[in-house]
Order: sequence, then C-alpha cells, then structure tokens
Amino acid sequence: MLFRSTAEDVVWSFQATIANDPSKSFYYKHVTKAEQTGPNEVTFTFDGPGNRELPMIVGQLVVLPKHWWEGTGPDGKKRSIAESTLEPPLGSGPYRIARFEAGRYVVLERVENWWAADLPTMVGSYNFDQIRFDYYREETGEFEAFKADGIDVRLENSAKNWATSYDFPARVQGRVVLDKIPQLGMGQMSGFVPNLRREKFQDPRVRQALAYTFDFEETNRTMFFGQYERPTSYFHPTELASSGLPQGRELEILKEAETAGPIPPEVYTKTYAPPTTPDPTAFRANLREALRLFGEAGWVQKGGKLVSAKTGEPFRIEFLGYSPAIERVVVRWRENLAKIGIDLTVRTVDPSQYTNRIRGRDYDMILHNWAESMSPGNEQTEYWGSASADREGSQNLAGIKNPAIDAIIHHLLFSKDRAELVAATHALDRVLLWNHYAVPAWTLSALRMARWDRYSHRSEEHTSELQSQFRISYAVF
Repeated sequence: MLFRSTAEDVVWSFQATIANDPSKSFYYKHVTKAEQTGPNEVTFTFDGPGNRELPMIVGQLVVLPKHWWEGTGPDGKKRSIAESTLEPPLGSGPYRIARFEAGRYVVLERVENWWAADLPTMVGSYNFDQIRFDYYREETGEFEAFKADGIDVRLENSAKNWATSYDFPARVQGRVVLDKIPQLGMGQMSGFVPNLRREKFQDPRVRQALAYTFDFEETNRTMFFGQYERPTSYFHPTELASSGLPQGRELEILKEAETAGPIPPEVYTKTYAPPTTPDPTAFRANLREALRLFGEAGWVQKGGKLVSAKTGEPFRIEFLGYSPAIERVVVRWRENLAKIGIDLTVRTVDPSQYTNRIRGRDYDMILHNWAESMSPGNEQTEYWGSASADREGSQNLAGIKNPAIDAIIHHLLFSKDRAELVAATHALDRVLLWNHYAVPAWTLSALRMARWDRYSHRSEEHTSELQSQFRISYAVF
C-alpha cells in the first residue's frame, strides 16, 4: 500500500510528532504553529527570524498518513500513533514490508513504479529488490552466520575482530572482501561521559584528572591493534574542529559569551590536547598530575583509597555499558584508577535496560559517540544546552548547564554565513573541551565493512541487472 501525502497529513504529522516525541518537541520548539493555508500548502510559523537552519529541518519532517493512523486495524481496534504495532504501516517510500517475524527478521521489498524513482536526487538509489534485516542476540552467532554466507554484508565495530577474526577460508580465497570506507564528511567525538548530576563530577578538575588516568596509547597498542586515533575535538577531524588559539570572529564570540557565564582561561591561552603516554614514565607522571588535580578539588589519599577530605567518602565510579567488547577496555582502565585509590565497577546490562537507565539518568559514567554533521544547528541545544539538561530522555548526557555555552549556541543558530558558523562552532568546541565534559576515548574516521564479493559499484547500464539478480541482507544485534 502507498499513499500520496496531503497538506492535512503534513499538519497532523507535525502535531503528532511534537506531542509524542519529547526530543522532537524540543527540536522544533521554535516552530509556534503549523497550519494548512491552501489545498497543497502548509505554513509554519517561527518564533523569530534569523534561524537559517529551521526551514530545512522542518522540511525533514516525516509525513505520515493521518487517515491510516486514525483508522481501524484488521483486528477491529482503532490504531494509535502513540503505541507500538506489528501491523505493517502505510508508507510512501521506495520499500514496503514484505514479511517479518518479530525479534528475528524483517524483509523489505522494492516498490515498483515508485513515485519518486525518477527524481534527480533518487536516480541510482534503491537498486535492490529485497533487503533483509536479521536480528541476533549476540555477536558470535551473527559472525558465524556471516562466515557461512547467511549474511551478505557485515559492519564490524570491533578492532580485535577486524585484526584477528577474518582468517576463515572464504576470506583467504578472496570470496569475502574487507573494505574501510572513509567517513570524512562528519565530525566525531567518542568519550567517557561523567554524569554531572552526581556531585562528585561537578568540579572540572575532577573530570580533567580522570583524563590523566586513561592510557590511550597503551590501550590502542595492546587492545585495538593500533587502529584508532584519539579525538582532540567534538568535530574531529573536520574544518569545524578548533585548533591553535582563538582569533578574529571566533575570539569575539567567546568574549561575548563570557558576559553570560565564565569560560575557562585556558580557552584563550592553550591549544587543547588530551594527555598522552608515549612511555611508562610519562604515564606515572600523568597519575601524579591526576592526584594533584584531585587534591585541588578536595580529594585525598587515605589508606590506599581516594576519599573526600571533608566527608571521608571514597571516590567510586560505576561504568554502565551494554557490550562485553567495551567491558574489557574499561576493566583495563579500572586497573589504572585503582593505582590512585579509585574503585571503578563495570555494570553491563541488556540494551533495553541500558536505554531506560540512560533516560532516567541512572548512571555515573557511560561511553558515548557524538556524530556531528558539517552544518551543526538546532541539535546542539539538545546536546549541550541548559534547557535540555534536566529533561528526561534528552541527549544532554553529561547534564551540562553552562550559560556561556548557551550563548555560543545562539550565535551558531543565527549565523548569517558559513564563516560565522565555523567561527561559532570552533568557539563551542573549545569551551566543551576545556570544561572536560568527556574523557576523550578513541575514534576511527572510516566504516569497516566485510562483504561477500558479489556487489560492486556499477555503471548505469547495469542497474537493471543489479535489480533483477541480487538480494542483500544485513545483520544487526
């Protein structure tokens, strides 16, 4: 089933989205009204001029069929957009659900004579007749299925597997190909995020001290087979990443933001770089620096433990995760923290419990990766803005409430040209880095893909051949 959206569908979809999705409600908070103003026309009213990204993100709204969602299902019950369903929904995209088994797989089939197939932006896309997603509860079974040619394409997120596990016969014979696809069109920051809603993490010297205890070089050498680099920016490694010292318009933005709230003095005098450990001597020096910073923040060593000088409460961290692959890395970090008297416990839970605990802010520390577009905008308020810090389920994972950051984000949102946007993003990046809201972890500016050697980039005349002969399946866990 397919539908052609109407103006009424657009208005209804916008209202349903902001009513049922708190994140989208926040994302579209500057839209005060959506109304049908003609047979094929919808007018969105904004709360003020100058937010140049807002028209674009309103245009990204997913339009749903009002009549279907407010209609009655095969079971005779009225449908609800606010509830989950196993009934394949009515859509207007290039694929429809052909069949599925909940918790196991879903098969999408290509829609013949799709209405947008000949649009210039769509030509050459959506070439496969079927796409199948298989779901696995754990990685071992999923990898064995790939090796047995039960899966065509596999995205590898483990450096250890990439280095050691692809020595099976099909790979040796060249029937399985490993690709590293560069991803240079987005910024990335991967880091350990302390929850500032916990009092022990509120002092920036504590957060900075934790960075001195993480030995990236040793971890990369012994556990990641040298595959990663350490991010030095929230927009690493793009033109949006800050470098050197601020100057020009960037410096002006920082000075203006400082009238709203304090900015660390290092922002103006130092180029940010996470601590490095080129040799064991350097790491011992890093641990001494960590203890110095902890001491300034009111923590002292007593009986082999790091405790509060005021209350005697020991410094403990619970790391929350959902993947055994990350657990082994954090356990290595735990050994370093123990050397200065910090107890770190690792709690690995299933993904659903992890999601619920994140939404409820029930964690000390997590590992998170931020993927940033080359045109940052309204989502920055969701990531770092004070207004999102206390909202359950927001993406302000650290719980940042910083008026200076709010002011910089305002500059970013109302940038009049690309140069202004880049300057504001550099300023935002510096203030985030020097407040030590995350301990930089590791990143890779490429996508690791393993695939059976039956697909390739083809010229246009071969498109029909691809469509008629091939199917593709992905495994997700």
